[in-house]
Amino acid sequence: MKNLYKSITVLAIALVGVVSCSDDFTDVNPPYAINSDTYFASPDDYSKALIGAYDVLQSTYVNVILGEIASDNTHAGGESANDVIGWQQVDRMQHTPINDNLDDIWDWNFAGVQRAAFIIENEDNIEFDGKSQIIAEARFIRAYFNFELLKWFGPIPIKPEGQFVLGDVATYPRASREEVYAFIEEDLLSAIENMAVDAPEVGRATKGSAQALLGKVYLYQERFEESAIQLNNVINSGKYHLYGTEQGEVYETLFDSIGQNSAESVFEIQYTGAEGAGFGCLQCSEGNVMVGFSGIRGYNGPVFESGYGFNLPTEEAFNSFESGDDRQDITVLDIEAWASANGATYNIGSQDPVTGHTGYYNRKYLPRQNDNLGDANLTQPNNYRAIRYADVLLMAAEAMVRGNINEGQARDYLNMVRNRAGLDNVDSSGNALLEDIYVDRRSEMMGEGHRFFDLVRTGRAAENIDGFTAGKNEVFPIPFEEMQFANGNWEQNSGY
Repeated sequence: MKNLYKSITVLAIALVGVVSCSDDFTDVNPPYAINSDTYFASPDDYSKALIGAYDVLQSTYVNVILGEIASDNTHAGGESANDVIGWQQVDRMQHTPINDNLDDIWDWNFAGVQRAAFIIENEDNIEFDGKSQIIAEARFIRAYFNFELLKWFGPIPIKPEGQFVLGDVATYPRASREEVYAFIEEDLLSAIENMAVDAPEVGRATKGSAQALLGKVYLYQERFEESAIQLNNVINSGKYHLYGTEQGEVYETLFDSIGQNSAESVFEIQYTGAEGAGFGCLQCSEGNVMVGFSGIRGYNGPVFESGYGFNLPTEEAFNSFESGDDRQDITVLDIEAWASANGATYNIGSQDPVTGHTGYYNRKYLPRQNDNLGDANLTQPNNYRAIRYADVLLMAAEAMVRGNINEGQARDYLNMVRNRAGLDNVDSSGNALLEDIYVDRRSEMMGEGHRFFDLVRTGRAAENIDGFTAGKNEVFPIPFEEMQFANGNWEQNSGY
């Protein structure tokens, strides 16, 4: 899939040019041979369009880094308290509809919805072997992006028949939360029915990917029995295991290049350092921009490359790990201890007491020394493990406890994750077991963009996130420019 990503830039530019120019804008001789009405004329057209839909997933790095900053896990960091001001505002829970970084999440995720919908609305153009797999993957991708948008912004407009076109924003309302969930579920159920058990190519989604995402979608709605069924389907498939529990695997390398696309990966977003990028179009980068932004400022030493020093784990987050938990050092880098032990040097950026330097870095996604090209801070090849098997186990455990389904099995799943981290079994039950799951989920998933939404969906955000206002901050504001485009068709989220 990494090699296939390289063709999408040309394809995307071509498609944008086609759909943005009207017939009377200019006379072209000879006329374009390919346009939006004639593009899906061969199997190769569908394959290239699918690559384009996958490509937008690379821009979701911003969902991950800002999902951590919004939580109690990390500070915004950066050079100063004004560095990437939109992230600083989210860290303080002072964000408004005029926030370019939140607008990025809206724009880039809807771009993914659009690309996937373009394929789906043309699914009946021709017949060919393998088409059902391509359409199923497009439905998975559309569901993935719509779920992200729903998590961040609450109810969103949906258009089941295909792409949004110019003017739709003023006529399509924000669908209800229930309608959006139903739309996502419909896409995922169709995907599960038609997707391959084994990925046709590294980096592409599978039946297990769709089942895991559907299980998560049900969990967010507190439909625990349905969630447990889907997640147990993934667990019982025999296709996945916790990395480091089989011969030849070393747990400490899970987030290094050797651990990419491992048996723990249920769905993984692919990145490459083979192409450069620029600040004029961060979403165009083929590298994981989050990684460079999370790097150690002014770093000089072994293993890691320097970066911009954002997304800094707090001391409280570092200390939240249970004594003896192997995940603490795998997840969080204590920069003072590392520099002292390895003769490394570094700079300290913002020292703002609310959003600044903490002495810790997100080790899972620190930039490693490699041969990436262009601006090293923008072309890091670290893949994002969007859905991991450990995540599936912990979600299944939570669903079974909260749904009073199978407490013993839930405890077994939790202990599998704990044992991999070097911790003993727990024998708790009831609410104590649920709390053990919550605590372990924070330790296991820290640095991966899930914490804010876990706190919100379980009603624990106000008690854990400084500045969080219940009834408002569960979602983020619809960007101001989108409200303008809607021309009164939408209402802003409460409190904004």
